[in-house]
Amino acid sequence: MVGVIEVRAATADDVPSLVELLAERDRFYGVARPDPDGAAIADALFGPVPAGRALVALRDGEVAGLAAYSFLWPAAGVTRSLYLKELFVRATAQRQGIGGLLMRELRAVAAEHHCSRIEWTADTDNPGAQRFYASLGADVLATKLFYRV
Repeated sequence: MVGVIEVRAATADDVPSLVELLAERDRFYGVARPDPDGAAIADALFGPVPAGRALVALRDGEVAGLAAYSFLWPAAGVTRSLYLKELFVRATAQRQGIGGLLMRELRAVAAEHHCSRIEWTADTDNPGAQRFYASLGADVLATKLFYRV
């Protein structure tokens, strides 16, 4: 049973649930580290210089998914783009349309902020994510490489 699903901007009250959700994400990716720090999450999203923003998907009032993003400038010409850093849905809530609802709300946020595009990456060893993004009509941009220092 899917239940009632709501997508909205994350608030400071969501931080404890985000700690749990991001700990599950770390386990999914096989990352061995202590659970995420709630104070660091609160500072990143709601501190004096926020590093990003987040949408949360609630299923029956409980946080079941998240889309963490930021705005980048410049994009095409002098427009901005919305960069999706993390899209994650709890294992118990997958295949219920939550990822699609989060992506639809991201499109609305991008339009509201006059973004010319939405961009993100996906791990090459995550075929489920690749299939999901393909189902949205997203194209792989083979002309770009992703770098990290």
